[in-house]
Amino acid sequence: MPAPPTARTARASRTFPFSAVVGSEDLALALVLTTVSPEVGGVLVRGEKGTAKTTTVRALAAVLPPVAVVEGCRFSCDPTDPDPSCPDGPHDPVVSTSRPAKLVELPVGATEDRVIGSLDLRQALGAGDVVYSPGLLAAAHRGLLYVDEVNLLHDHLVDLLLDAAATGRSTVEREGVSIAHASRLVLVGTMNPEEGELRPQLLDRFGLTVEVAAPRDPVLRAEVVRRRMAYDADPDTFVASWADAETEVRERLARAQALVGHVELGDAELLLIAQVCAAFEVDGLRADLVTARAAVAHAAWHGRDRVTKADIRAAARLSLPHRRRRNPFDAPGLDEDLLDQLLGDDDPPPPEEPPPGNAPDDSEGTGDATDPGDAQAGDPPATPPGPGPQDGPSSTGDGNGQPQDREPEPSTSPAEPSTPDEQAPAPQAVALSVAAPGQAYRTRLFTARGVGTGTAGRRSRAVTTTGRTVGSTLPDGEHRPLHLSATVRAAAPHQGVRGRTPGGRLQLVGTDLRHAVTEGRESNLVLLAVDASGSMAARKRMAAVKTAVLSLLLDAYQRRDKVGLVTFRGNEAVLALPPTSSVEVAARRLTDLPSGGRTPLAEGLLRAAETLRLERLRDPRRRPLLVVVTDGRATSGPDAVARSRQAAELLRATGVSALVIDCETGRMTLGLAADLAVRLGADHVKLGEVAAGSLVDAVRTERAALDPALRKTQGRAA
Repeated sequence: MPAPPTARTARASRTFPFSAVVGSEDLALALVLTTVSPEVGGVLVRGEKGTAKTTTVRALAAVLPPVAVVEGCRFSCDPTDPDPSCPDGPHDPVVSTSRPAKLVELPVGATEDRVIGSLDLRQALGAGDVVYSPGLLAAAHRGLLYVDEVNLLHDHLVDLLLDAAATGRSTVEREGVSIAHASRLVLVGTMNPEEGELRPQLLDRFGLTVEVAAPRDPVLRAEVVRRRMAYDADPDTFVASWADAETEVRERLARAQALVGHVELGDAELLLIAQVCAAFEVDGLRADLVTARAAVAHAAWHGRDRVTKADIRAAARLSLPHRRRRNPFDAPGLDEDLLDQLLGDDDPPPPEEPPPGNAPDDSEGTGDATDPGDAQAGDPPATPPGPGPQDGPSSTGDGNGQPQDREPEPSTSPAEPSTPDEQAPAPQAVALSVAAPGQAYRTRLFTARGVGTGTAGRRSRAVTTTGRTVGSTLPDGEHRPLHLSATVRAAAPHQGVRGRTPGGRLQLVGTDLRHAVTEGRESNLVLLAVDASGSMAARKRMAAVKTAVLSLLLDAYQRRDKVGLVTFRGNEAVLALPPTSSVEVAARRLTDLPSGGRTPLAEGLLRAAETLRLERLRDPRRRPLLVVVTDGRATSGPDAVARSRQAAELLRATGVSALVIDCETGRMTLGLAADLAVRLGADHVKLGEVAAGSLVDAVRTERAALDPALRKTQGRAA
C-alpha cells in the first residue's frame, strides 16, 4: 500500500497549473510583473463571478521560485541582507535555509491585530513579558498576500495592506508594542464590481488593475471547460502533464527577478511615460512611478536590458485605466487609440526567447494574444475579447433603459388627474419621459436614530470594533480589543488573596479580562423610494429629483452603505435595485428611470416595507434608513389617499428611521409630503435643502435681509 501523500504534495495536486489557465492573458501578465518587481504595488483584479480570478492567483504561488530565509526567523529575513531592525535579530551568525514562496490568504472578516500583529496575551498575562506576535503581513513577507473580495474589507485594513505593499515595511504601534519589520510582498486583491467599489483613494494605491470577463469565443470557452473537467477528474495526472511548462515559467521568473535591477530606463523613455500620464490627465504622480516600474519589470520578463515603447504600452494598459476615474460612477477604461498615438510605432523588436508553454504574455500592442499551449495541442489560436466596460457585468441591460421604454406613447395630456381618489385605472397610453440628472453635489448627513451595532462605516452612531473607547465589558464572544486599564483594575482587589508579594508581578486570571467598548460610525442600508409619476415630471422636477438622489447615492458610496432603489409610478411599485453595495448599478438604474403616469404612493411604501423586512432577516445588525422622495400625492387606485396613510403608519410601527424629501414646488403648496413625514415619524426636508450648504445659505440670506432693518432700529435707539 503506497504511503499517503504529504500535506505539501496533496496541496500541490489540488492547485490548478498557472500555465494551464486559458483566456486571462492580461491577468497573468499583471501578476507576473508585480512578482518580478513587488515595488509595482500589487494588482487589483476586477471582474464578474466565475472568471478564474482566485484560481489564477493561487496557481501563481506554485510557480514562484523558492525563497532563501534566515533559519528560525519568524519574519523571513533574506540571508544575504538581513533586516537590521528585525524583531528576531540580530542574526549572527546567519544560518540560511530555503522554503517555497508563501501564499497568505486574508479573509474578509480579519481584524487589525491579525493583520499587523499584536501583543501576545499568553506571554503578557502569564509571564508578564511584552512579546510581539506577528500577523499576516509578517507571514507574507517575500511572498503573496491574497485578499478575495477586497472591496468588502474594512477601509482601514486596506490602508494598512497598501502601505505595506508600497513601502515594504509594517509598523506596529499598539498595546505597548512598538515594532517595525520588513513586509515586502505582492498584494493581490480580487473583487466583483457588482458588490461595491473601492473608494478612489484606495483604488489609486493599487499599482495595476485588470478587468477580467468570461471569454465570448465558444472555442475558448469549450477549452476552459475541457481543462477544468480533466483537472477535476484526475488532478495528479493533469498537473503532471503541465509540469514542464510550469518549470519553464518558474525559471523565467527567476531570471527576470535577477535581471530587473539591471534594466535601463532611459531619459527618453521616462519622458515618454510622463507625456502619456499627462495626456490621460491622471491625478498625482503615482501613475508615472508605477508605469515606469511596470515597464522595467516587463522588459526584464522579456529578457531585455533596456525599456522599449512596447514595455511602456504594456505597463500603461495596466497602470492607467483605474486612475482615470473622476467620480465613483465612472467605469475604468483606457483609450488605446490615444495611447497608440502618444507612443507611435514600436521600436524594432530585439531577438528574444519565446514564452515557455502557456506562459503569460501580452499582445505587444497588436491586439492579439495567442495561447501557445492551445496551439501545441492542435487547437486553433483564439483571442478572448479585450477587457473593458462593455464586457463587464455593468453592461448588462436591466430593461429600464431600452429604447422602447423611452419612446413616449400618444397622449392628450401627461398630467396627473385632478381627482385624487379617482376609481378608474391608470390609462395605458401615457407619456413617459426620461430626464437626465445634473451634476451630483455634497449632501447633508442624514443618519438613523439611536446607537446601533452594525458594520463599521461612516454614517450613524454605533458600537463598533473601531472608534473611541467609551467603556469596558466582560468577554462576550465578540472580538474586541483588550481594555488594559480595566483588566488591571479588575485584578487589583484580589492581589492579596492570590499571594502577590511586594514588588512582585501582577497576578491575573482569566476572569480579570475586560474588553474595550468602542463607539464609532456604522454603515446603513439606505433604501430610496422614488416617486416617478407624472406629477414629478411636471415642471421639469424630475431632473432635480434625479440629481438629488444621485447625490445621495454618492454620499452612500463614500460612507460605505448598502443601497436599494424602489420606484413607483402608474399603478405599481418596482424594486429597481435590490440592496447592494454597488452604487454604480443604482446610478445607472436611476439615470434610465422613466417618469409619467399616476402616483401609487401606497404601493411604493408597502414595497419598501417588504424590502426592509426581507433585508432585516438577511442582515439583522445593519440598520436601515428609508428615504422617500415624493411630493406626497397619491392618485392611483381606489382610496389612494387612505391607503397611503395606512401604509405610512404601518412603516412607522416597524420603527424604521425615515426621511421624506419634499419635491413639491411653487407658491401654492398642499403640504402633502409634510403630512406623510408626520405619519411616517420621519424627518422632513425640502428638495432644495438636501445639499450640504443649503441651510447655511438660507440662514445667510435671511440674515442679510434682516441686517438693514436691525441697523435702522439700532440707529433709532441711539
